[in-house]
Amino acid sequence: MAGSAYGRVRALLNERGEQLAEAGPSTPVEILGLDSTPSPGDAFAVVENEARARELTEYRARLKREKSSVSGAAAAGASLADMMAKLSAKKVSELPLIIKGDVQGSVEAIAGALEKLGTDEVRARVILSGAGAISESDVTLAKGAGAPIIGFNVRASKQARDLAEREGVEIRYYAIIYDLIDDIKGVMSGMLSPIQRETFLGNARVLQAFDISKIGRVAGCRVTEGVVRRGAKVRIVRDKIVVLELGTLQTLKRFKDEVAEVTNGMECGMAFAGFQDIREGDEIECFTVEEVKRSL
Repeated sequence: MAGSAYGRVRALLNERGEQLAEAGPSTPVEILGLDSTPSPGDAFAVVENEARARELTEYRARLKREKSSVSGAAAAGASLADMMAKLSAKKVSELPLIIKGDVQGSVEAIAGALEKLGTDEVRARVILSGAGAISESDVTLAKGAGAPIIGFNVRASKQARDLAEREGVEIRYYAIIYDLIDDIKGVMSGMLSPIQRETFLGNARVLQAFDISKIGRVAGCRVTEGVVRRGAKVRIVRDKIVVLELGTLQTLKRFKDEVAEVTNGMECGMAFAGFQDIREGDEIECFTVEEVKRSL
């Protein structure tokens, strides 16, 4: 018996397909005769008769069902308690994948490693996994799901390769699991939203605001700290309240001349892209914004 599978040993085959009469410790064999396929990692045991095997496997199956029902109920309770949190949670970006490997153990190891890469923003979603060569049905599924096919120590049949080429499905082959994980990690890192990093430039205070034909509302300002720069981002604060969060310093003048920047202590004229409600006494924060790529 192995897990919830049991039966009588009909044949023992070694790695060359030769029949053996018995197998001792550390002897790898293929066993024929179980009533179903056990899961990888299930303990294998020999019992005195088939009745005893059936009794034990039924007991194991009952325990498994009870455990599943308890965990399912707990999950349901948790989901009800956390419903509002889940509704407000941000959407997770998913990378769909189809994984085929030489043995089931390798496929499960890859799927487990990919699951550990997931965060609350991005994760890999294995649509299909299994042992064996890449087939035409795998390519068809990949096409429908918009997923690449990952082959670990396996290859696609000629028919599958031809179909993948026609349908534009990418097939990637790997022989080293770390290379596979690194590549997928790189793809998932590219799916992360970049960080907006602000760099402070300077502050200015509006001394007077007036209207100019063909230009609009213009602010006469004095730079009180650092430097203000044309084209930089601005935040406008009025009575400690932000009235413009992410504006652009569109026009910057010293007297009648357009200038690139004005330093601390100097006066200048400013106009802001798409913003006309500038008033005397407003504080202007000037800064640059840089997008920084993130990685897992």
